[in-house]
Order: sequence, then C-alpha cells, then structure tokens
Amino acid sequence: MNPSTAFGTVFVDELVRCGVREAVVSPGSRSTPLALALFGRSQAGDPSAPRLHVRIDERSAGFLALGLGKAGRRPAVAVCTSGTAAAEFHAAVIEADEAGVPLIVVTADRPPELRGTGSNQTIDQLKLYGGAVRWFCEAGVPEARPGMAGYWRSLACRAWAMASGEAGGAPGPVHINVPLRDPLVPDPADPGSGAGSGSSSGEAWPEPLGGRADGAPWTRVAVGRGGTGERLRLDWAERGVVVCGDGDYDCAPLLELAEAAGWPVLAEPSSNARRGPNALSAYGYLLGASGFAAGHRPDVIVSAGRPGLSRPQLSLLRGAPGAPPRRHVVLASGPGRWDDPARSATEVAAAVGLAGAPSAARDSAWLAAWLRADGAARRAADSLLDGLAAVTEPRLARDVAAGRPAGTLLWAASSQPVRDLDLHMAPRAGMRVLASRGASGIDGLVSCAIGAALAHQAAGGGPAVALLGDLAFLHDSPGLVLGPDEPRPDLCLVVVNNDGGGIFSDLEPARFAGPFERVFGTPHGTDIASVARAAGLAYTRLERPGDLEKVLAGEGLRVVEARTERAAAAQLRAALRTACAAAIGG
Repeated sequence: MNPSTAFGTVFVDELVRCGVREAVVSPGSRSTPLALALFGRSQAGDPSAPRLHVRIDERSAGFLALGLGKAGRRPAVAVCTSGTAAAEFHAAVIEADEAGVPLIVVTADRPPELRGTGSNQTIDQLKLYGGAVRWFCEAGVPEARPGMAGYWRSLACRAWAMASGEAGGAPGPVHINVPLRDPLVPDPADPGSGAGSGSSSGEAWPEPLGGRADGAPWTRVAVGRGGTGERLRLDWAERGVVVCGDGDYDCAPLLELAEAAGWPVLAEPSSNARRGPNALSAYGYLLGASGFAAGHRPDVIVSAGRPGLSRPQLSLLRGAPGAPPRRHVVLASGPGRWDDPARSATEVAAAVGLAGAPSAARDSAWLAAWLRADGAARRAADSLLDGLAAVTEPRLARDVAAGRPAGTLLWAASSQPVRDLDLHMAPRAGMRVLASRGASGIDGLVSCAIGAALAHQAAGGGPAVALLGDLAFLHDSPGLVLGPDEPRPDLCLVVVNNDGGGIFSDLEPARFAGPFERVFGTPHGTDIASVARAAGLAYTRLERPGDLEKVLAGEGLRVVEARTERAAAAQLRAALRTACAAAIGG
C-alpha cells in the first residue's frame, strides 16, 4: 500500500470511529486517497459508515457540510482538492466560526517540493482560513515509516475533539491540510484497494495500520466545555506509572493518585512533582536500561504537562513497537490543549481519580521493584560522582538542587543542565524549579532567570539560582546589563563552561569527527570572568566540588563559573549509564 492510500484509509477509518456520519466530497485529483476511502466506507454496508455527499462546487459543498453539522450537532467532514478549491470553503468556515458549528475541513495539497515553483493548482494553503478555525494542522506528507498510523489516528481524534468542543472549547471549524505525493491511487496489488475499510493487516508496511481492537477511537477526549469535564475514574491496575512533564499545574492530585495506587512517579524537574514517597530520582537510568524497561512496561500511564525530556521517557510513553500502552490517560493542559508527543494517548481528561484500589496497593511488588531499582541506580551514580576530584556537570546539578534552602527558586537551562537535573536530582520539597521547556530554546535564559527571580522574591520567596551552560549564558549576555536604577534580584548565575555545546557530544553528530568540533562543538574561548566584570557583577570560580556551598554564598546578582571538558563529560555520562545499568541488573 502506498503512503497516500494508507493515509486516506487510516484517517477516514479513525474519523468514523470518532463519530463522523456525514461526509461531503468535491471532485479533484489531489484528494483521491480521501475520496476513495470515504466512498469505500459508504459502500461497505457498515451502519456506522458515513453518508457520502458529492458536490461539484466547493462553495456549495462547504455550506452543505455546515448545514449537516448545524442540524446534527456533530462535525461533518468536507474534503476538496488543492488550489482555489480550498479557498471556496472559506465562507462556510467563517459562518461555522461565528455560529459555533462543528465542521472538519480537509484540504488536499501539493507536497512541499512543488510549492512556489509555478506548479499547476498550487497555492499557499497554510493557515488559509486565518483565525476563523479552532485549530489548524499541516499534516505532513505521508511516509511509510513506524509511528505514522498512530500519528494519523491521533490527528483525526484531535480534529474531532476540537471541532465538536469535546476538547474544552466551543464547537467550530478545524482545518487539516494534507500534502500528498503520487501515487494517489491504490496499488493494483492491494486487496480491496479503495475500500477504505481500515482493516488492512499492514502487509508491506512497517507497522499495523489498524486502530484499537475494540473499535474505539484512538484517543477519547472528555475534557468538556471550558475544561470542566467530570473526573475520569480509573479502575486500579498494579502496573501503572504517573509521568509528570514540564508545566505549571497542580501536581498534588497526581501524587495522591500515585500513593493510593502504589505507582511510581516519574517527574521531570520543572514539573515540581519530584517529591513524596513514590517519586524517583534516577528514573532516566531505569528506562535507559533495556532489561529493566522491557520487564517493567506499564499497563496504565497517567501523564500531565509536557513530557519528552529524554528519549527513554518517550519510549516508555510510546510502548513496544506495535504495542502502545493499554491505557494512557493524558490530562489536558487547558481547553483544546493536551500534550501527547508519543501519540499513544487513549483518553484525554480534565482530571483523573481512582475508582478503587486494594489496601495493599501502596506496598505492591510493582512499586517496590521501581523503588529498589531507583535506589540501586542512585547509589551507583552517587558513588561514581563522589569519587571524582574534579568538578563535573552531573554532580554540580545534583548538589545545587540538594543544597539550596527551602524557598529557593532554581532556573535550569533548557539543554544539558535540565537533563542533568532529571537524572540526578533527589526528590525534595520546598524548591521551585523552572525552565523554558515550551520551545526549549537557548535564547533569553539569563533574562528569564532574572525576571523569575525578581517575581519570586517580590512575592516573598527566598534566594534564586540559575544553572546555565556557557552558550546559553553568552547568548543572552546583554541581559546582564542593568541600569543603576533597575531592581536587581538575589540570583546566583552558575555557568557550566565547557567551551561550546556540550549536549551534542552525546548525540549522533559526535560520530562525525571532521565537522563536529567546528559545526556542533562551537568552541568560543570567551573569558566568563571578563563578561561578568563588564556587566559589573561579582565573579567566583568553582575549583573543587566540595566548595560549592561556599561559592554560592552571597547576595545580589552574581556569577559562579564551573569549568568542565566536553569530551570528559561525555565519557562520564557513558560510565554513569553503564554503572547504573549494572546496578539495576538491566
């Protein structure tokens, strides 16, 4: 099955599972995979199949779909080819927006390589309807690779939820733009090609194309209008985990859920949920140990915030190849918003609770195994770090997080520092951790840390510390320059200086020794002390790990530099992974 046909088959099948019962198609070539899939479903004799309507004029087709959605109170889908055909839907989209009518508009498009070339029937269709839609998505060109089926199905579910209002906002139109490459018709060898039954076994495809075995949608969304949906009640299962990603949300109910169910808490530092008896400090090492990870795949995952700080964490959310978690409940971050980077969510809810758990849940063997492995990994890592006389990045992150007094604000740079914290920060209460993990950029981190410290202390908070890499520090060095009348926070900027981009030493580009140092390592040779002096700030250099508390002492805006070597840091992280895996037994 070619990628365009696979997309049409899977996407239409998932729309039907969500509840689409009316589909309007206007003729055109580029939309062939969708038109054939809808035609096939309408002819299959399935009582849940959508009724198909064909209109030669896209303007009429759009308003037909509008009327179907308005009277039926559920999204109808309107499909057209590329070019001005998509523009003809605009008036109906505007009416659907103003009237709050659920509508799913799917516009086929030429692939990116044909745009801007004068190619026939090719216009700019990106965000064609502007602010008149509840949600827009450029779906991307379908490809034959693992993960596509889950992406297409979760895309259909999000479109349905956003259009219907189930995602927490008002009902209205959504726009999915789908660039499709040739071939646009089924391969002759495909059995039942064009039927669009969604029952393909996925032969000659890198993964199964079918949806949930029970016929349910890939992702059920029950956030409710304004995010006020009822609390989702979970039946207890022993093999569960709570994953807390970055974000400003109330994590207390999740920690209570974990304690009641006997589930481990895998909390990123900037979730501020790494506290309590079920929180792990070295879960990244556990998930990175293949033996442990394979033997401890959860049946139930509850996640909140923006997860995705590490590849092992994403692998946990994604599940084994072809076998995503049986149940993955994602808590919505707001009306119409939820974070599911692994595309494995089975349900989206505003809140979640436990329907019931045995009294022995808190002492379950499942939780004990996670805590035991976490303790073993933590001891192995600490032993290795404490045995080194030199200043190291993982130990610095660990000790900064552990040694700050209650009421401290810790700002972590988005690249290596927050990952070192994730692997080595012990569970603790009384400290707030922040990071720019929305887009995870390097820019503006000095100014962000200063702003956060000013707000923190204006509200009665305690001291603040920022853990930054040298590139992040230099990138926003103008943020150090404050006028004489500007308020200044009590903030210690701890700068890890490894003379370049240290995180790349642990990534694939490091294999290319020729261009690596200049293009990725980017050594700069800048004297951090001179930068601090130019801004009129106090400067101290950390020479030995045991001197950390002494150099952090002080008041006002100041700089502490910790010099490390990128190659040595990469070797240390590899040694830490090996030692922790051996201690875990996986």
